[in-house]
Amino acid sequence: MTALATLPALTAVPAVAAPAVPAAPTAPPPVRPEDQGGDHLTVVVRHAGAGRDGTFEVFCHPAGGSHPDAADACRVLDERTRWGRDLFAPEAPGGTCTMLYGGPATARVTGSWAGRAVDAVYDRSDGCAIGRWDRMVPLLPTVGLGDSVT
Repeated sequence: MTALATLPALTAVPAVAAPAVPAAPTAPPPVRPEDQGGDHLTVVVRHAGAGRDGTFEVFCHPAGGSHPDAADACRVLDERTRWGRDLFAPEAPGGTCTMLYGGPATARVTGSWAGRAVDAVYDRSDGCAIGRWDRMVPLLPTVGLGDSVT
């Protein structure tokens, strides 16, 4: 007897169709406000000039909202955020600032950023305040000395 004679006969197994895989969507679904991460800011700007004043919403991660440049504002905020530091903190009292008036522009930023509540007020009353404002551009609008209105 040969080795082949002891093997059982093979039978054919019917083919089973694989379940259909749905096609990948061409674009992600729109992000709803309730799906946004915790990084949401409301920026109210006054006396900064035409096209700069108003109330703007900024959502980050992903960027969105009514802010004219939410993506760039989120990028700059992300770059400047440091663990243990309040990005929106006022200038330390007692500092030496130039007596340069930057105009009547004011801004208030409220909401949450990096898991912390934000309620910050900005103006351009002296050199330190101007520098603090300018560090928040493009979240806050660019304002030059000749740009402000009264």
